[in-house]
Order: sequence, then C-alpha cells, then structure tokens
Amino acid sequence: MLSDGYHAVPRGKVATVVTHLETRARPETRDVPAPEGWRLTRIQTPTVPWYRALYQAVGADWLWFGRMKLPDAEIDAVLSDGDVHVYALQKDGVDGALMELDFRTEGECELVYFGLIPALIGTGAGRFLMNAAIDAAWSAPIDRFHVFTCTLDSPQALAFYRRSGFTPIAQKIEIADDPRITFGYDRSLAPHVPIFDP
Repeated sequence: MLSDGYHAVPRGKVATVVTHLETRARPETRDVPAPEGWRLTRIQTPTVPWYRALYQAVGADWLWFGRMKLPDAEIDAVLSDGDVHVYALQKDGVDGALMELDFRTEGECELVYFGLIPALIGTGAGRFLMNAAIDAAWSAPIDRFHVFTCTLDSPQALAFYRRSGFTPIAQKIEIADDPRITFGYDRSLAPHVPIFDP
C-alpha cells in the first residue's frame, strides 16, 4: 500500500491514476446513428499490423502503450482467440474507431480498448460505438461488463463511461515506461503529460 503523501516518479516513466468501472446490469441506451458513411464492422481475423496501426491511430494521442510493448506473437494470440471480439468503424477504406470486447472470463465482458481517431471525436461516433458495445456485451450470458480509464486518457472519458451506466469501483496508480522514450512515440504527443528523460 502507498502511504499518504507524494511519491517520486522515476525519470523516463509516466504515472497515471487508473479508474476501474463496471455495470452489473444492462444500461439503457438512446439511439444515435453512426456518423454519415461510417459502418461498424466486426473484424473476424485481425492481423497484428492492422491492429497496431489502428491502435496507434486511436490511442497515440493518449499514450496508449499496453499493446505496443507486447511481442507480435502475444498480440496475435489475443486477437485469434474466439472470445475476443474486435470491431472497427470504417468508411471508404479508412478505420476510424477501435472497440475490443474480451469474453474470456466466464460471465464477464471487458471493454478492453475503446476509442476514436481525432477526426471522429465530437461527431456522435463515441455514443454510437458505446451503444454497440453494450448491445454486444449483454447479448452474451454475462452478469458483469467492465472497463478502465486513466488520467492519460481523454479528460471526457471517465464522465462518458459514467453516463454510459458504468460505476467506478476502484483506483490504482500505474507507473510505466514513457512510450515517447521507450517505444519511439512522437515526443509531441500528449503535451499534457511532461517528458522526463532519464
């Protein structure tokens, strides 16, 4: 357990507060259409290069790094599992959103990744995508749907999940390598998070 007070974050690292949320019953949704021309597609056989490209397009601004540090074989093992469902919003050959649902724990669904490319933020695509996530999750025999967000994510993420029917249940502190240093992310990303070179 961390004691009260300040704790130094090592140089080359980032620290974030992670909030875990869940819902134990299917939340109500309100109909929102997909942005014009976009359609939601379940990607039946996602390849690692395709997945990495969309993961970065959606998450790089928020320093998503969890999957970037995994070897290709580990990502492929996740993506090829029949209990992991990957969706993308697509238009004219462009992928604009990532939604990943994990049903590998019996009776549960985790919304592992959920995000939009910058051009779709504010278009209603997030609400449309969340409705699809809720429908897909609760179409399975589950009694818990859960997700987490962190202080590196969009400042609107936590409130969005709460409006979507999720309740915060726990918080953790995560300290990890800064992906702008370790994984070669552009150093201009996430200007709200300072870089402390080692």
